Amino acid sequence: LFDGFRRDCLADVDTKPAYQNLRQKVDNFVSTHLDKQEWNPAMNKNQLRNGLRQSVIQSGMLEAGVDRIISQVVDPKLNHIFRPQIERAIHEFLAAQKKEESVPAPPPEPENKDPPAPSQDAS
Repeated sequence: LFDGFRRDCLADVDTKPAYQNLRQKVDNFVSTHLDKQEWNPAMNKNQLRNGLRQSVIQSGMLEAGVDRIISQVVDPKLNHIFRPQIERAIHEFLAAQKKEESVPAPPPEPENKDPPAPSQDAS
């Protein structure tokens, strides 16, 4: 169910202004950052990439942009699409649980206690 929600939202995300705006901001940020770097073949690309990633994260633009994307993509679907499907799934699950509880359990096996003491006949 949740994989379906994720697919539904991802299919819709790139059409929203919040996504396009965030992408443009990140592209500009990366271009500016890389313009400040003086390239030489001996540079460690992984270090450069990690430094860039840290700069983007520390800028806070991703967090704010993702919040706006969620409000444009997820929020409109939440009450009309997602909540009814989640509620239906919960009701079906609880109904199945109730059915399992209403099926009578087999009687418990008699417990074998100590065998009765041998009777002593006074014969």
